[in-house]
Amino acid sequence: MKADSLWASSMQTLVQMIYPPRCISCGSMVDTDFGLCSSCWKDTPFISGLSCDHCGTPLPGNSRHAELCDECLSTPRPWQHGRAAILYKGRGRRLVLGLKHGDRYDIAKPAAQWMARLCRPLVTPDTLIAPVPLHLHRLLSRRYNQSALLAEELATLLKLDWCPDLIERRKPTPSLDGKSREDRFETLQGVLRVPDWRTDLIADRPVLIVDDVMTTGATMTAATDACLAAGATQVNVAVLARVVKDT
Repeated sequence: MKADSLWASSMQTLVQMIYPPRCISCGSMVDTDFGLCSSCWKDTPFISGLSCDHCGTPLPGNSRHAELCDECLSTPRPWQHGRAAILYKGRGRRLVLGLKHGDRYDIAKPAAQWMARLCRPLVTPDTLIAPVPLHLHRLLSRRYNQSALLAEELATLLKLDWCPDLIERRKPTPSLDGKSREDRFETLQGVLRVPDWRTDLIADRPVLIVDDVMTTGATMTAATDACLAAGATQVNVAVLARVVKDT
């Protein structure tokens, strides 16, 4: 084992000499792999302090009790707890779009590290991690599911099982960009489900659903309903970024 560890360490050092680590945002040199430089770190809108226990929206104050934002108070969520790592604006938005549309697979690993820090208190050893799915047509067009990249990295960090096809999208749906809250919920009603061949895997287990962005929570609601209908004991959700209206 010691020889294997020494070999692995030597190989990592060699790789870093040939391909020195760079900031995932601006490309400048950094000390460690898959990180942000100090300048980009300061400019990235990380969510810290008190936040909504259901959707991760930052809240004022420093309460030690679980608090909910106005949106989650007016729109009950079917999941238990929700966490978000960054705000979907500025540099945070650019990172999400790079992962989602720019073939920036390298963003998934550090993003999952940010998410894992928030999700550890929510999971147990039997928790099953699942990404929000793309329809097959969109998956073939995009070539990868960014939520699955995040889910896989998160499962590795948390040492949990994950299933890339636990939830399926039964039919293609139009882009939700620009749609109202009501339209989003109506569009996704009955679209997501756990297929019959996955019910044994999810039965009597808690599930952590992973996505890249939460806007109204319509997608997470549909995914959560599907997991609960298939026998999950409870559902928590985690997203890389949360859309928050400017005040």
